[in-house]
Amino acid sequence: MSDTATVSDREVFALDWINRQAALGEPWFFAQVPTPLETPYPIAFNDDVAALLDIDAEAAREQGYAETLSGNALPAGTNPVSHRYGGHQFGVWAGQLGDGRAITIGDVRNARGQAYEIQLKGAGKTPFSRFADGRAVLRSTIREYLGSEALAALGVPTTRALAIVGSDAPVYRETAETAAVMTRVAPSLVRFGSFEILFENRNFDALAPLADHVIGEHFPELAGIEDDGERYRAWVERVIALTAELIADWQAVGFCHGVLNTDNMSVLGLTLDYGPYGFMDSFDPHWICNHTDAGGRYTYDQQPHVGLWNLGRFVQAILPLLSGEPDEAVEIGQTLLEAYRGRFDAAYMQRMRAKLGLPDARDDDRALVDDLFRTMAADGADFTRAFRALGHVSAAPGAANAPFVDEFVDRDAAAAWLDRWRARLGGTGADDVARAERMALTNPKYVLRNYLAQQAIDRAADGDYSELHRLHAVLRHPFDEQPDNADYARLPPDWARGLVLSCSS
Repeated sequence: MSDTATVSDREVFALDWINRQAALGEPWFFAQVPTPLETPYPIAFNDDVAALLDIDAEAAREQGYAETLSGNALPAGTNPVSHRYGGHQFGVWAGQLGDGRAITIGDVRNARGQAYEIQLKGAGKTPFSRFADGRAVLRSTIREYLGSEALAALGVPTTRALAIVGSDAPVYRETAETAAVMTRVAPSLVRFGSFEILFENRNFDALAPLADHVIGEHFPELAGIEDDGERYRAWVERVIALTAELIADWQAVGFCHGVLNTDNMSVLGLTLDYGPYGFMDSFDPHWICNHTDAGGRYTYDQQPHVGLWNLGRFVQAILPLLSGEPDEAVEIGQTLLEAYRGRFDAAYMQRMRAKLGLPDARDDDRALVDDLFRTMAADGADFTRAFRALGHVSAAPGAANAPFVDEFVDRDAAAAWLDRWRARLGGTGADDVARAERMALTNPKYVLRNYLAQQAIDRAADGDYSELHRLHAVLRHPFDEQPDNADYARLPPDWARGLVLSCSS
């Protein structure tokens, strides 16, 4: 592997590399160069993310990016590392985990002063690979590429995807597949488990430097708080609030993460690690999108509760920072965690009122929302289509109930709920046009249904990436009507209903 990229690549990726993780070093980040990838070739490049990094997307395509973003030829100024962390998986401490196949090649600061970590997923073995091969397969990279960009377009905080580089090199999972590397981009990939591993190993002295790094880089408004305990408490409050807001965002678009282990929880409130995730089709509050989740720990309706449980593990890990007195630290931590439920409920209802087009807040709004979901669950009404259809219904008495009731088998039950909704809106229809416009901005027409992703994956496995590119283009504008792409908003075919996935990647 060459130490630097070709001249053309070097020009494209001649960025302001600042390498914050490498500067912090061990025991948090460990030097690790990527393993060469056999005959890499370009598959997908994301102009939106390139713009965040001040990368000339046209030049990247013309001059090539496969050698650089496979890890074969790193740009000058990069300093690659892998991150050490642990985590609770399905409620059980799993010990040391870490970046088993991901290598951060550095951080870039753009012209606007924003810094982003650039990581290659599938770049080879690291000190944390255990018995794995350090590679990712094309299937999983496509799912993360599409999933992260779909959520970003929906306004949900998430890591981003810059590119996919492929290879014909075989990778063995349940069957033989081909290797790929996806470039993941985020302000930071520090997670709850980054602190848990230090606490569990009783490396308490390493907690404060990592916390100070996160605060200084990502919560600078808190860095000036002189009292250490007060500064860390203020930071925990922010992490709790960001987590509550994130999960409220997920619930509002029918997104199930699938593997909400603490090593997959971002301290910045980002959607992190895309495994067997899914956007709900037929509404089922107990939907399991990950077939290895036999106990249903991570179902749609459990995500808010798991968020609190995971925050509890995070707070436990940083108790030494909250107070030098153990009993006082526990009391402080419990008090901080008590704010989560209120933050989540407020964020959730704010989003649900917007989805229903409600102009203000009233005490009985929760009952209206809950009853809608009960009606949807009884029928298995499609989550995305039902909310989108509601925006096309007039609030005037006696107005047509279609297309909303068309999404239900029990049209009478849907119509009865509509009567309550109309009464809540005042029953005049005077605001119909403006309300419909507002609702269209919060109720997407297009989401990444599992079967759509699978179709793109199947085509890509045969070397045809056109469906990957077309689907990505549709998902970039989820709230637009896009009449030429209406097929992407159809109900899933029978074979795709209830499709679930595994953690294999």
